[in-house]
Amino acid sequence: MRKLSYRQAGGNTLAAPGKVREKTTTREMRTLVIIVTYNFMPWLDGCLGSLRRLEKPVDVMVIDNGSADDTVKAIRKGYKEVTVIENHANLGFGRANNIGIRYAMEKGYDAVFLLNEDAWVDPDVIRRLEETAEKHPDYGILSPVHLTGSGEKVEHGFGVYVGVTDKDRLPKEEIVEVPFIDAALWLVPLKAIKKTGMFAPLFYHYGEDKDLCNRMAYHHLKVGYVPTVFGYHDREHREQTRQRVFHAERVYMLSEFANPCYSLPMAFAKSVLASLKKALTALCHGRLIDCGSHFRVIGFLLVRTGGVIRTRRESQRGGVREE
Repeated sequence: MRKLSYRQAGGNTLAAPGKVREKTTTREMRTLVIIVTYNFMPWLDGCLGSLRRLEKPVDVMVIDNGSADDTVKAIRKGYKEVTVIENHANLGFGRANNIGIRYAMEKGYDAVFLLNEDAWVDPDVIRRLEETAEKHPDYGILSPVHLTGSGEKVEHGFGVYVGVTDKDRLPKEEIVEVPFIDAALWLVPLKAIKKTGMFAPLFYHYGEDKDLCNRMAYHHLKVGYVPTVFGYHDREHREQTRQRVFHAERVYMLSEFANPCYSLPMAFAKSVLASLKKALTALCHGRLIDCGSHFRVIGFLLVRTGGVIRTRRESQRGGVREE
């Protein structure tokens, strides 16, 4: 008789006398970890090493966006269990992740865990998130708490998004619903992706996670985090430059323009007109450089109007496609 694997193994319940024995089976949730990399070497061992220490083994796929360092060579030498997909161009975050998501769907996985290259996890993270996802099927995205790389405090961006800045004062609930969590450590059941569609190619790098959270809301799926499990996002030392601030402004406004929860006129008001108001306010206060930056945001949005309308239409019907 063929021996069953641990994922397939089930058991029979003892039947009461005179009754037909009923066969019951159990099946563990299957999750594919997807890591999009670009010059991954500074974090490679921390990230992939944490996955080797997981309580429940998982399959791992690295999708490399044309790294100029030894990322691919180092993974193939030191982490032979990892599947590596090489892109010979930088496809950006969303389109690269879509490669892994599509693979997971084709191979019958139940969920994907999207892990940033500069992040790593505690051993119980994926198991605990899977258990929570099965208990709460109305959640389309689940995340652990994001701590800094040192683990000493809540990562700043995560704290801003969820309204918690002190790791000693985290909520006591099993799960906390929030409007948005950045995609550094996401468990996403594939049944949710089948409703919302994958990452929209309208977004190249940043903003695609906000857009997907917006689509989760449109399709009546929740976003949340589990306060008792922890991951680590090593970005506290990044310098906050003016260029980064306005890049964040552009992609946020683009996500508002594409937000399917709004009518198109409301989306236009919350993005293009909101940027115009900021530009005029900066002009009135003599901040000419800021004024110019806000007008460039307006131009950025208007040039993408056609793509925004197409993405909104596809988001509402749950079928965002690759261009």
